[in-house]
Amino acid sequence: MSNDEPLEEWAARRERRLRPVGERKAVHLTGPPRASHVDREAPRVVLEWDGYQWVTLAVAANYLEAARLVYPSSREGVGGGGTTAAHRTRPAPYLGEGTGRHRRTT
Repeated sequence: MSNDEPLEEWAARRERRLRPVGERKAVHLTGPPRASHVDREAPRVVLEWDGYQWVTLAVAANYLEAARLVYPSSREGVGGGGTTAAHRTRPAPYLGEGTGRHRRTT
């Protein structure tokens, strides 16, 4: 088995493995790191990956403002807009009324 691999193949394989440039995430501005759906009214900082580090893009007052920046295609509705990995997920909706199995019925 030869360990010689053309540089172009290695670079292409490495590129598929790396985080895509332009990926965004929102992080709580205060307190310890938490899941994005926790404390929806807390301020968040929106970060963007530039290929080497996370760069501050904006500061959002709450979860919904941050979600608009992180998921810009979510305003276009289902089936519209980008289909990149960063835009496939949508922000979690607020829990509405209902009697699902996971909810308390008392």
